[in-house]
Amino acid sequence: MQFWDQKKKILVILAHPDDPEFFCGATIAEWCRQGHEVAYCLLTRGDKGVNEHFKADADIKQVREREQKEAAAVLGVRDISFLDNEDGYLVPSMTLRKDVTRVIRQKKPQILVSCDPTNFYMHDDYINHPDHRAAGQVAIEAVFPAAGNPLFFTELITDEELYPHGVEEVWLSLPKEPNLVIDVTETWEQKIEALLKHRSQIGLEEAFIERMKKRHTEDSTDERPRYSEQFKRIIFRR
Repeated sequence: MQFWDQKKKILVILAHPDDPEFFCGATIAEWCRQGHEVAYCLLTRGDKGVNEHFKADADIKQVREREQKEAAAVLGVRDISFLDNEDGYLVPSMTLRKDVTRVIRQKKPQILVSCDPTNFYMHDDYINHPDHRAAGQVAIEAVFPAAGNPLFFTELITDEELYPHGVEEVWLSLPKEPNLVIDVTETWEQKIEALLKHRSQIGLEEAFIERMKKRHTEDSTDERPRYSEQFKRIIFRR
């Protein structure tokens, strides 16, 4: 599915390693396949990401950073940066807004991808992580009004020569009220392959693959599955 006539620079800003792959990995794979330039900026290194299969370790940041780079490479993404905030304590502060504004002005994306900060609950069995919502809020607030306005964070101009940049579109994954549903059946297996690189997070591999394959659309079957990813797409008027 083509969305643009020209190749785009796409910046994905999310909270943790594995968020890009879980939230919209199949769409990212399709964008890379179409020749768009995709970069990640992750606001933490996932240092609280322990579970029954992965215990706390002094090198947890290094483990998760390595896994993220391997997973992103499966999708076709090699430009990855981390802001190194503490996992679990993320808040949309003015300091973080400036940091994200800096990244936007550095990368100059036409398309910015994050997640919906208004989505507290997903389905009836999951509370959305506060870091996810904080990442989405700070990304939105960095896009508007900060990144494109020369009177916001003027020191980015005077000290770093980072001039205002306005994005064309914002895509919010995990949307409370989606306005775009993308059929990603062709790249779903690639999404799973990428997620398998996050070995510390997925638990037992066979059980994980089975769960992912069952996430097909309600109008399809295990035998003939279709898969989709949803977004809130905001297109700014020019």
